[in-house]
Amino acid sequence: MLVGLMKWIALILATAIVAGCQKSSPPPTATAPPGMPPLPTHAQPKLPTIKLWMGSEEVTAEMALTGEQEMTGMMFRTNMEENAGMLFVFPAPYRASFWMMNCPLPLSAAYIDPNGTILEIVPLNSFDTNSVVAKTANVQYVLEMNRGWFKRHNITEGVLIRTEKGTLRETFFQR
Repeated sequence: MLVGLMKWIALILATAIVAGCQKSSPPPTATAPPGMPPLPTHAQPKLPTIKLWMGSEEVTAEMALTGEQEMTGMMFRTNMEENAGMLFVFPAPYRASFWMMNCPLPLSAAYIDPNGTILEIVPLNSFDTNSVVAKTANVQYVLEMNRGWFKRHNITEGVLIRTEKGTLRETFFQR
């Protein structure tokens, strides 16, 4: 009886060990909606940069200017220098909505109006696929920085962002 019980326990343990060694299926990955380009699978190369000034603070921001650059954004990037960021430039004002799919870095994003004034600063959590929607439909630029950068540098809503060419509008939409 004891030998039979021991064999039974050994069989259960062997089954559990073998089952534990099997590869589980990978978690499902998000796919782009039909008609849309596929979602990025790796970080994009460093984009061209521009110097931005917010009061006395100087930032070097990569410029996401195309749809593909905007869609990829900071995906898969694992670090960013303290005074570096990414500026998203949109052709017209709209209600911005950003998410953090495949973004391991926690970020803060400034939603910025057509004149370059910060309207609101929002936290963006690592890997969060819930969109953070702007309060207004008047956002034409978004500046992503390391989480807490705006607070650490006393940059708040109402601050105007400038470049060496002037306002953001003059820089990107001068006729």
